[in-house]
Amino acid sequence: MDGSELADLSGLGVDLRALRRSRGATLTALAAELNRSVGWLSQVERGLSDPSIDDLRRIAAIFGVPVSFFFRNDDAPEGERGHVVRADHRRSLGNAVAGLTEELLSPDIGGAFETLRCTFAPGAQLKTAQQRDTEEAGYIVSGTLDLWIGDTVFHLGPGDSFRLNGEPYRWYNPGSIPAIVIWTIAPPVY
Repeated sequence: MDGSELADLSGLGVDLRALRRSRGATLTALAAELNRSVGWLSQVERGLSDPSIDDLRRIAAIFGVPVSFFFRNDDAPEGERGHVVRADHRRSLGNAVAGLTEELLSPDIGGAFETLRCTFAPGAQLKTAQQRDTEEAGYIVSGTLDLWIGDTVFHLGPGDSFRLNGEPYRWYNPGSIPAIVIWTIAPPVY
């Protein structure tokens, strides 16, 4: 694929706007980082202008998401787009935290929440607590996960669930197998 080819743009602007807002970036700041005009970026977000692959690569690097984040499932039946995500067409997301793989289960990040399938490798951990202005909930599908909410540690296993509401948290997979967690975040952070 060369730099002149474009991604499928259906929904790209909505996702870009949601991503930009979730990271607290203004149109002006992002346009300056991209060396583009605010008007151009606004048109991209409204679906009126087409970014090049190079533009998408720069945006992905700025926000720490893979370029594939901006690509859609072209072969999905039109009636499924925006409603259904097939297992083999999930978008990988996230800042590369060692030992954590995240896949977007929601069709996009333009709504009030996002749902992720998180795979925590054995021994993986978030050493420094993070805190987001979000409400989050999770369900442990398999494996084990230690979750600190504030100073309290919860040892979670299959079938357990949790909720965070703007509290500092960190995690650790003490097990010998990956921990699979379905994690919902409102508003979306990616």
